[in-house]
Amino acid sequence: MKTPSGTTLQDDTYTTLRGWLTVGRFLPGERLKIRQVAEALGVGEMPVRSALQRLAAEGALVNVPNCGVTVPQLSRAQFDDVLQVRLMLEGEAAEKGAHRLDDAGRAELRDLSNAMRAALDANDPKAYLDANERFHLILYRASGSPLLLELIETVWLQVGPVSNRLFEDQVFAMRLNDAHEDVVEAAERGDSAGVRRAIERDLFYAAQQLRTVCDAGA
Repeated sequence: MKTPSGTTLQDDTYTTLRGWLTVGRFLPGERLKIRQVAEALGVGEMPVRSALQRLAAEGALVNVPNCGVTVPQLSRAQFDDVLQVRLMLEGEAAEKGAHRLDDAGRAELRDLSNAMRAALDANDPKAYLDANERFHLILYRASGSPLLLELIETVWLQVGPVSNRLFEDQVFAMRLNDAHEDVVEAAERGDSAGVRRAIERDLFYAAQQLRTVCDAGA
């Protein structure tokens, strides 16, 4: 059966769950129960089961014997590895994207940066994470490299579940948007190298908090 968008219901379910993992809707170690997920999505259990298995095959979820599908927990070594890959991929996408970004794209980045600042002031992690994802996607899509974007989104799946932990320290969280504001200013100057440096600072800053919540012993 096709959905109105022309994709299958299984594809749409997979895409939605992938997005939820990326923005931290599920937490590390959380067991995903098919019935509950299906109810949250308003779909049957079959497309959910298929989507969860597909995500497990990609390493975004883990099949645990006698437990079902769970969200993996990163070790600090794994987190460090993911961070280095993100710096390479996202730094490249940011610089290429800034070079190709048009006036409308730069305006969108400014609007989203303002939205993130408002979300932090309102202590609204979900609104912040949603705007943050859109901010990065607009910049990276402008790079003109679908493969680069696909690789970045795959890596995001590894760190998405810990992203909500960014807000446990309110003093730390209030500075999360500083690098995005620097990205906007650099983009408006036409400074693509400056955009890359600001994105790298963004990743490094968030990593200071996220690394502390990863499993030190694994």
